[in-house]
Formats: sequence, C-alpha cells, structure tokens
Amino acid sequence: MTSPIADYALLGDLRCAALVSRSGSIDWFCPGRFDAPACFAALVGSRAHGYWQIAPASDDVSVERRYQPDTLVLETRFTTRNGEMTVTDAMPLGGTCHLIRKVFCERGEMAVEMRCAPRFEYGKEKPDAESEQAEEGQRVLFMHNDDCLRLSSRQAMVLADGAANARFTLQQSDEAVFVLSWAAPREGFAAVPDTEQALADCAAWWRRWVARSNYRGPWQDYVNRSLITLKALTYEPAGGMVAAPTTSLPEVIGGQANYDYRFCWLRDAAFALKVMLDTGYKEEAAAWRDWLSTAMHQHEHHLHALYTVEGAVAPEEKTLGWLPGYLGSQPVRSGNAANHQYQLDVRGELIEVLHLARGHGLLLDDDIWDLQCRILDSLRGRWREPDTGIWEFRTMCEHFTHSKVLAWVAYDRSIRDAERFVLAAPLEEWRRQREMIREDVLANGVDPEGGYFVQHYGSSEVDASLLMIPLVGFLPAADSRMKATVAAIEQQLVEGGFVRRYRVGDQANIEGTFLTCAFWLVDNYWLAGRKDDAQVLFERLLGLCNDVGLLSEEYDVGAQCLLGNFPQGLSHLALVSSTKLMLTGDKDAVALE
Repeated sequence: MTSPIADYALLGDLRCAALVSRSGSIDWFCPGRFDAPACFAALVGSRAHGYWQIAPASDDVSVERRYQPDTLVLETRFTTRNGEMTVTDAMPLGGTCHLIRKVFCERGEMAVEMRCAPRFEYGKEKPDAESEQAEEGQRVLFMHNDDCLRLSSRQAMVLADGAANARFTLQQSDEAVFVLSWAAPREGFAAVPDTEQALADCAAWWRRWVARSNYRGPWQDYVNRSLITLKALTYEPAGGMVAAPTTSLPEVIGGQANYDYRFCWLRDAAFALKVMLDTGYKEEAAAWRDWLSTAMHQHEHHLHALYTVEGAVAPEEKTLGWLPGYLGSQPVRSGNAANHQYQLDVRGELIEVLHLARGHGLLLDDDIWDLQCRILDSLRGRWREPDTGIWEFRTMCEHFTHSKVLAWVAYDRSIRDAERFVLAAPLEEWRRQREMIREDVLANGVDPEGGYFVQHYGSSEVDASLLMIPLVGFLPAADSRMKATVAAIEQQLVEGGFVRRYRVGDQANIEGTFLTCAFWLVDNYWLAGRKDDAQVLFERLLGLCNDVGLLSEEYDVGAQCLLGNFPQGLSHLALVSSTKLMLTGDKDAVALE
C-alpha cells in the first residue's frame, strides 16, 4: 500500500538521502549522491522496486515518531498488545554512507520482521545476493555490475529472491542492529561503525550545527527543523543544495507533472544564500558561493537554470518506464529538461547571489565581475525576448512580468555593487537599461482596467510570482498596484487559505497550492501592514508540516494532503524567511536586498 507523502521522514549524511515511512519502510534511497540511481524506489513504484522495512510482526500496531531534538536521528515507536519497541534510524556523517537501524524493545515482548530488498537502477535490477560470516555477525552482499551494498547484523538473515529476511523476538531491553553500507565502484566498504557511538556522534554533530543559528524567538522548533532539513539537502563536497531529494512525486495525483528535483537551481541559490547569511551560517553561504563559482566558470557561455550537485550540466531527462509512479502518476523521470529552457529571471537570481556575497564580505574570484559584466551585456539584447518563466512552462513562452522584474534586479544589483565597491562598469548604460525595463514593466505588465500586475504582457490573469515584486525592491508592498495585485491573487488564486501558482484559461491550475507562494503572501501582508492576516496565514502554513516538521512542494486543499517532491527546500527556505521577517519587522529579513 502506498504511504501518503506526509508519512515520510528524511535521513541524510550531506551526500545522499533516504526517506522512511511511519510503517518503518525505507522506500527511497540513492546511495552515495542525491542524484544517483535509487536502490530503494518503492516510493515511485511498488515494493517490487526495492524497500527495507523493519516493523512488528503484527497487524495491530500504533505508531509515534520524532526526531531526537535538533538532530536528524529518527525514533519511531511501535506499540502492540504485547509490547513496545523503538526503531532508531540515522546516517552518520563523514562520507562513509551507512544506514543504521537499531531496534530496541522498551517493554513486553516484540516479534519483529525485517526485509531488505534492494533493486538497483531505480528498481529495475534484482541483485545477486550472498551471505558470509564476519566479526560483527552475518553479512549479506547485494551486487549488480558495479553496484554493491552490504547489510551487517548479528541477527540471523535468510536470503531469498535477492532479499535478506529476518524474523526474531525481542524481550524488554533487548536490541537488534542492522547496518546497510554502500561502497563506491572499485572501492572497499568502510568499517561497520559502533552503533551507540555512531548514533551519539551523529546526534551531537547536528546539535552543534543547529546551535550556530542566531535565531531566537517564536516558532523556534519549526525554524530549527527547517534549517536542519536545508543542511541535509546540501551536498557537502561541493556546497550546492538540491531542491529536494526525490524525483517524480506528483504535483497532481495521476498527472504527468512529475519532475526530478535532485539538482541545484540558481533560483533557489538566492533564497538559500540569504537565509543562511540571515541565520548566521556564513560557512554554508561560502560553500554555496564556491559551488556557484564552479558552475559559472564551466558554463558561462550558456547559463542554465539548474546544475548537478557538483556544478556540472544536469543530465538529459529520461523516462523510467518500468516504474508505475506514485499512486500511478506517470512518467517517472530522471534528469530535468528545464535545463535547456531559456529562463530570463535566472540572470537576476544569479546576480542577486553575487550581490549578497559581496555585501556580506564573501570573497569572489577576480574574474567573476568580468563574467557578470558579460552576462549583463548579453542581457541587454535579450531582456525583451519571451521566456519560459519561473514555473518552467514546457508549452508556453511569453513576456512574463516576473521575468522582466528579475532582469531589472540584474541591472539594479550590479549598479549598486559597482558603486559600492568601485568596480569598473558602463554605469550610464546599465542605468539606462534598468530604467527601460522598469518603464516596460509598468507600461505592459499592469492590467489597464484593474491596475494590478499580470502574469505576462497581454494577459489579464495574475500569477503568484508577482508577489516577489516588493520582495526584490521593485515596488513597495504599499504601492497601489501591489495592493491591487494581492487583491486579485486573493480572488483568483487563493483556495482554502492557500495559494495556487497560476490559472489555466478559465480554471485554476489543477495542481496543489504552492506552499512557497503562500509564504510570499505572508511577507506581502506583513510589509503592507496587514500583520494579523500575515500571522493567521503563517500559522495555517505551519499546520501543514508533517509530524516531524517537514513540508513538501504543494498542498492539495480538497484531499488535505501534501503533494510534490519531498521535503522541498524552497518551502523550508520560505518558512525561515517569513519567520525572520515577522520576528524582526525588517523587510531586509525577507527582501532580496
């Protein structure tokens, strides 16, 4: 049976991630790297496509779970008529790629079943499996071509159909430990860690990390959980942050809007850098800068919207046709075709990142300014062109108002940096271009009758991306055109108190409401003086977090369920940003300066 998206919790080691359900099943795991082929892919398929479950051998089970406070160490407590047990799941830091699962009987007696059934290449390939005895007990090796996993335990395991199975009974205070390890091709496995030490070290590391945050105030637990989630989505060797650790969790159940989010978007980088700097994580911001520098130097002649975790061009989009998809939502994809789109706004987001870095004293390569000047030189001839926009439309290319505003941002931030840091630049030309874009947006991006900003030139529809206009400083939230825009968004796009991204024809887009857009509406309310409205919506959004504090990309108001890839970095970035704004009352806590 497919678990709701909200039933999953995140495990990670700053290189890769796994999702474990409330039933104790790890249904998604891409060992070694976020964008590696999954060896557990039941999340977007069925159990035939790989999973690892540890659970009571009982149909009558109640479940509670939590992360150990301020950590990424998960505790799931199962209670039956006969007893109670806790499964503690964690991935130690340090690049060794171990998944530790410790089962402890709290009271009574617990019959436990364990089944580890990896299927390599996103569930396509059943491995060869062999067993051997070792100092730590039994080892099972799962192998297919260069892929190799090792499951270690003192519990007796039986091999069948490319899976390891165990059934055992624990009395009060008994425990059982299973450790799944991954080895890179042609490299040996790291030693199996001491369980108690590894769990304690993992928890201590996360607590030390989150203690570096400078945030102190209301909603502390939500902010800390969001920051931990964002850190867990970071690929430590290179510094980039993936949008989400999953692929193809649907925007519409049964629909085709199922995309791979295991890449780093330039658009997200601006939000991430701002949040990290605002909360005191300068090292993480510097790592983002280093990742960005790598991407820019490799691909300066064709700026992409997204890159791999190492700053390379994202792979071509492929359909994984053997996977039926989450609740039948096909296709399941790897790679992302948005990589080839022309998205005008990316220039603004990229230069915003550079602006933030300079303003906070993060050193940039000497030639970054020259590259930035070349980008602006190219933008001068291209900002008048249509593009696919922030939502990466695959069948629509228009003069999107948001895209034009971000082109304005590119010139505005560059002008400000040139003036502040005395950098050589054609300032008069840049000022002229900035003013031309502003005049163009105000002339063509505003509905002549309603006085509100429109999704694209010639349209009368609004788009939630327009909520970014005051957040980037193009106009204040109190401007009459922005007030009219917010009113139109409330009328056309708000459903059940949450915000859809846009409409299609006469109908609201059938996807779920987009959580980041709702946080942007919170920010607009606050900046316009509607503080009660801001707080009501903000509290409603916090109520969408699952039981361990995680948010996805979207929320289906009718079905009352989370949708889209999970957990979604942009949703958690927006949560922290809105919290900082409401705490400080300072627009710079949210605005892209």
